Amino acid sequence: MSVRVRAGNRPGSRGPVGTKRALPRVLCIVGPTSSGKTLLGIRLSRVFDGEIINADARQVFQEFDIGTGKPIGGKRTAVGARKMYLFEGVPHYLMDFLPPTKTMTVAEWQEKALVAVKGITKRGKLPIVVGGTGLYIQSLIDNYRIPQVPPQPQFRKAMESKSLDELVKLLIRVDPDAERLVDLKNPRRVLRALEVATFTGKPFTKQKGASKPVIDPFLIAIMRDRDELRERINLAVEAYVEAGWIDEIRKVRTLGIPWDAPAMTSIGYRELGAYIRGECPLDEAVKKTKDATWQYAKRQLTWFKRDQRIHWVKDEDEAEALVKKWVSSKKKNPPPHKASADRA
Repeated sequence: MSVRVRAGNRPGSRGPVGTKRALPRVLCIVGPTSSGKTLLGIRLSRVFDGEIINADARQVFQEFDIGTGKPIGGKRTAVGARKMYLFEGVPHYLMDFLPPTKTMTVAEWQEKALVAVKGITKRGKLPIVVGGTGLYIQSLIDNYRIPQVPPQPQFRKAMESKSLDELVKLLIRVDPDAERLVDLKNPRRVLRALEVATFTGKPFTKQKGASKPVIDPFLIAIMRDRDELRERINLAVEAYVEAGWIDEIRKVRTLGIPWDAPAMTSIGYRELGAYIRGECPLDEAVKKTKDATWQYAKRQLTWFKRDQRIHWVKDEDEAEALVKKWVSSKKKNPPPHKASADRA
């Protein structure tokens, strides 16, 4: 049985006559990779009559399924004009739609996500944003003003010979604040910030700021002990390999996807790609994939722990109970609920 957002508190509904229209209420399920976001999103979408908006920067790509952690067994489909990835009857938007050779900026994701929120709200459903790409989520809930600078192929080609350290030094030179506001261990983020600063003539961090809210968000995350989270990551990587991850990479190669395509830079695809090319043994490629995924998870934890609006819970049952209170309440979001945030 699902719980509907009750009348008067439905996303986008009006309050008393003469008052302004309420902001759409949006549930955001966040956290590091392998913490259980996907299954929690499916469960809560059924309980609270919701539809899901993907906020994972790798799950947007077509053909890249196993290693990106998409719900296996889903398929790309359309209902009227709505295009979606449908898994066990639950619509997922902004998933499995972008060609592997294309890129999606934060501004583009933000715009598409807001369109999805409005559409879901209009149908009387609960928008549920699920993912671990922190900048995507923050751009939506804080309504970031993001410079509309499209990717610059020639600039990126000129930068591809530079190491990450060299790119970071160039970025800090033109944008000193980037040291605390940009993930300097993420080559794509560093290059993007440098690209925006170069083509606008202004520091990237000075152009990215919050503005008037356009949604009323409720953020929730499952807190995992560090040892537990690392074990979940290791098991997930092993399960993906067993499920045919390597064959998936070989398949996309037969489709003409180059090794340097944006989708191929995803964690695991580059490490297992080295094995496929004969550059290292399989066990070494798998270990490097586990290690790289763990390092990424630690960066995600650092990002999300800074946001005091996140309600940390110990498991799916606690998450459902907390969301039920939020859905049935006419009040603003309750104070953050913390489940020993120092466990991770």
